[in-house]
Amino acid sequence: MKTKYIKFMSVIGFAFGFTIMSCNKALNLKPLDQLSDAAYFKSPTDFKTFANQYYGYLKNFTTINGLSDNPHSDGRSDLFGGGGAYGSGTNIVPVTEPGFGNAGNWTVDYGRIRAANYLLDKAASYPRPAEIAQYVAEAKFFRAYTYFDLLQQYGGVPLITKPLDLTSPELFGARATRDQVADLIIADLQAAIPALPVSLSTNSADFGRVTQMAAQAFLSRVALYEGTWQKFRSGDAARYNALLDKSIAASAAVMASNQYALFGTAASNALGGNSTVLGDSCLKYLFILENIKSNPAGITKTANHEYILSTRYDDVLKPANVFVSRSTMATGVAQKFVNMFLCTDGLPVEKSPQFGGFQTYLSEFQNRDNRLKYTIKITYQYYWYSINGRVNWTGDAADRANSLGPAKPYGYGNQKWISERQLVDGKESEDYPVIRYAEVLLNYAEAVYERNGIISDADLNKSVNLVRLRCNSTNGMPGLSNALVNTNNMDMRTEIRRERTIELYDEDFRFDDIKRWHSGTTDLVTNVGGTAYGNAAAFVSPWPVLYKYTGTQAELGPDPVKPVPTNAKDANGNLILDQTARLFGEKNYLYPLPSQQITLNPQLTQNPGW
Repeated sequence: MKTKYIKFMSVIGFAFGFTIMSCNKALNLKPLDQLSDAAYFKSPTDFKTFANQYYGYLKNFTTINGLSDNPHSDGRSDLFGGGGAYGSGTNIVPVTEPGFGNAGNWTVDYGRIRAANYLLDKAASYPRPAEIAQYVAEAKFFRAYTYFDLLQQYGGVPLITKPLDLTSPELFGARATRDQVADLIIADLQAAIPALPVSLSTNSADFGRVTQMAAQAFLSRVALYEGTWQKFRSGDAARYNALLDKSIAASAAVMASNQYALFGTAASNALGGNSTVLGDSCLKYLFILENIKSNPAGITKTANHEYILSTRYDDVLKPANVFVSRSTMATGVAQKFVNMFLCTDGLPVEKSPQFGGFQTYLSEFQNRDNRLKYTIKITYQYYWYSINGRVNWTGDAADRANSLGPAKPYGYGNQKWISERQLVDGKESEDYPVIRYAEVLLNYAEAVYERNGIISDADLNKSVNLVRLRCNSTNGMPGLSNALVNTNNMDMRTEIRRERTIELYDEDFRFDDIKRWHSGTTDLVTNVGGTAYGNAAAFVSPWPVLYKYTGTQAELGPDPVKPVPTNAKDANGNLILDQTARLFGEKNYLYPLPSQQITLNPQLTQNPGW
């Protein structure tokens, strides 16, 4: 560590009033292991400047969704092209950590934990603790945030809660248990909550920093994850029920705060702005919302009360600097995901008389949850992007003439995160939602159901149905209810998970959800038609289908797909994209530790099966 210097660039300076924060003092700091009270940490500003670096740890457009592979990527799940080596269970033990840009891995995460521990250590001797309580809380929040990243990847890991030097024995310590890691994460969050700001107004210089509700929302995520991980592995019932209780309470606290609301709803309007003017298209435009015109109504970020914690961008001071639209535009979606969207009678496609079938390119999109048409490109509809951006936002002839043209019948193309405005690649400036209110509502519903084995209609109506109906206000789609489930021989757990998968699509939840549900041998090795191929130990499974081809418009026309696809087809006439051997088994629920880490510290043990 003797040669590693700290460079505390103001990673969120634009978010705090769009001012350039003075970091000269920080930029000239001594090496991390040579800092002293005499040199630094003499004022609240010193602690705040040091804490600014933590916001660079948040998920962002460099490290998530379709832009790059990362340990939590939806691209490793069943929603896209088969999940690659990780989703299929064919990955091997790496020698060193694969690069994930700014995403956390073993070395990166422990560097971040060191930075949190360093501030906490210096805070212990600061003479006026109330002055720096917020920054101490931020250090605890981000230590929890980072340990949760490690917990999801590796399970139990070494717990380091103080700064170490090269001779510290803790550098060569054994792994803590999974329960010990989870307990530290929860303790850090619970300690941080009361010292964080209750809220921050959008015109505050500190807007964008962690608040009490952000920490509560993250606690709801952590406790749900760990509670269900334990439950679906026959863990200790008292422990996992206590975790689910924590998730329920944390979600309920966010809901009761009345600080957040789903974009595009009357509740959001009450908090400021008029996002309901976008109608059922609100969900599409939420993810490409900028402060320059990015939607037909010219709604800006001030109307977004859904993002509880986000990585914030600005079209002048901090554009994304990655090709968000171009990268996500190329994403292909599995038919399994498309089939998850319900019909407008609230029934799955396999049960609903409203389902139009696959005979034409458009028939399967009729009478469906509106979120489908705002998530997946529909054949023959017009779409815009970059140099093919909107001209006047009316959809008229001039607008269409500058579009990409009507979508071609080449499967299911993604449209989430794709900007419609005229722009230069990499200059998008929509914010990335690290935590949004929709997730909190879904956390609440799932935790209540898993805790009690039942959920009331009242709890459904104040949680999952707000998410479900925001884009289905005019098509007659019913909310999820016990009567709907029971009358139609459906399963409440399946329906709650369906809503979560649809709503949080391409936000890097699905692969981790499958892991905590212990459902990999169902979700990752079962073909979209519902037929399992072999078993979890060894099998070959076609995965996934692109779309129905045999006997449909795609094959027979008019306007058949050209050139004629040469893909193999399943028994239902669906084109198969991937015939990778799918070996996902018990060991794959955790990543293997890089072998180099075990060489450096023989006290570390490898995860089971690796």
